[in-house]
Amino acid sequence: MIILLGGNGYIGSAYRSYLQNSGMPFCSPPRRQLDCVDAIRLADFLREKEADFLINAAGYTGKPNVDACEENKADCLLGNAVLPGVVAKACALVNIPWGHVSSGCLYSGRRADGAGFTEEDPPNFSFRQSNCSFYSGCKALGEEVLAGAPQCYIWRLRIPFDEVDSPRNYLSKLMRYEKLLDVENSLSHLGEFVQATLQCRKQNLPFGVYNMTNPGSVTTREVVELIQDSGVRRWKPQYFASEESFMQTAAKAPRSSCVLDSSKITGAGIVLTPVKEAIRNALRNWRPED
Repeated sequence: MIILLGGNGYIGSAYRSYLQNSGMPFCSPPRRQLDCVDAIRLADFLREKEADFLINAAGYTGKPNVDACEENKADCLLGNAVLPGVVAKACALVNIPWGHVSSGCLYSGRRADGAGFTEEDPPNFSFRQSNCSFYSGCKALGEEVLAGAPQCYIWRLRIPFDEVDSPRNYLSKLMRYEKLLDVENSLSHLGEFVQATLQCRKQNLPFGVYNMTNPGSVTTREVVELIQDSGVRRWKPQYFASEESFMQTAAKAPRSSCVLDSSKITGAGIVLTPVKEAIRNALRNWRPED
């Protein structure tokens, strides 16, 4: 029995759909049924359900974007920094393995040698550098809380997208703006991310941190070109002259733009489609949200 926390969110819904379609037994309790920030109650629930694995897809991202986290700091801190520690304690009490959906937003840019950041690189976009959004800072704290946690996977998701038009889909977001910031990023195809994380459990991969991004990186302009070539939308967006211009006129919080190295997870034999190919496939199968 898999316990899924945050099953009604954007990421959690993808887990819910996959688990339902695969026939894997799972339970996703709503917040009104289970107070997840109470470790003892959560542990009792895990025992009651005879759980053998937990997925934490719960957290606070802010809507419509991370700027909302600057105004709702208590919720952001609770969901992204405190809750992971509570879940770790509950899972330790009942001695079951679990996985935590983290984020690649702990980084900015590339490594000094030009490569993507690996799981061993310390975050450079966090409260400790005083250069981040409140959201990124809290996600970094969440990973610090889990340092040394037994039987724990930390799965770093980065700017999710797929073939379903949705306000949370990165491709949809780009298509809704007439002015964009051209930056380079790693991305995660949502469906592949979900499958890859569950493969960690199935294949009994070593516990620890995994960058769950599609191999390669892509710039905003390159994604726009792929969208235009697909015919899903043809438009000519304008671009901010610089990140400083973007911050002055369109954002409250600094944004993370970064490249992650996903060779650890692909080296374990888990297949992830190269990012540009994954984007093309998503656009080829583009459909409205159900």
